[in-house]
Amino acid sequence: MSGHGASERPSQRTLVIIPTYNERENLPLIVGRVHTALPEVHILIVDDGSPDGTGELADELALADPDRVHVMHRVRKDGLGAAYLAGFAWGLGREYSVLVEMDADGSHAPEELHRLLDAVDGGADLVIGSRYVPGGAIRNWPRRRYALSKTANTYARVLLGVDVNDITAGYRAYRREVLEKIDLAAVDSKGYCFQIDLTWRAINNGFVVVEVPITFSERELGVSKMSGSNIREAMAKVAEWGIRGRLDRARGVVR
Repeated sequence: MSGHGASERPSQRTLVIIPTYNERENLPLIVGRVHTALPEVHILIVDDGSPDGTGELADELALADPDRVHVMHRVRKDGLGAAYLAGFAWGLGREYSVLVEMDADGSHAPEELHRLLDAVDGGADLVIGSRYVPGGAIRNWPRRRYALSKTANTYARVLLGVDVNDITAGYRAYRREVLEKIDLAAVDSKGYCFQIDLTWRAINNGFVVVEVPITFSERELGVSKMSGSNIREAMAKVAEWGIRGRLDRARGVVR
């Protein structure tokens, strides 16, 4: 994935970052689906010291396909945001043009990744795989989880004043320039607040954010990592960002 020809599409140098913690059952399935859908993309598995052997299995997958599958081992479970930040740094240091966030549990269909990459190639800086735009859908979610997600997105949209329907979504593709420009060193958000945080920073830096429809499917194997602390963090930080943003606009400050 070297060489920067003038006619190259950014997506020709794509890295899919897959954080893992106790995803031994799901990992080989998602890696296989990614490469069946888009054989040319590379994968970085970021394992947070899974006690179930996910990290060892990741090493086996990388050994079997060393050109396309890579592994980063982290010593402890430190949150989704920290895992992605480590993955971004790894990918930026190796000249990837597009960096993709994807869950290990199959909720983000690799078969729909082309939609995100096509939008990047079409000029978008950040592409969000959205459940809440026309054509988007959710499968197998309990009513309570759906209500929580919709409420969180509405809360963030209103307080931040942004026109993004699924700002908490975790299936997304960043053009490398976005991650180089925003202050990643200042990001300390965990959980799905991390997704709001990076979207907010991208918008404030003038980048083009586009949503494309995806079908989100609830995991069939393993256990969800969603927690009450994730929700509380998001509510507090979004309120803080929203108030600060309004004050900045009143003073004519651009962040």
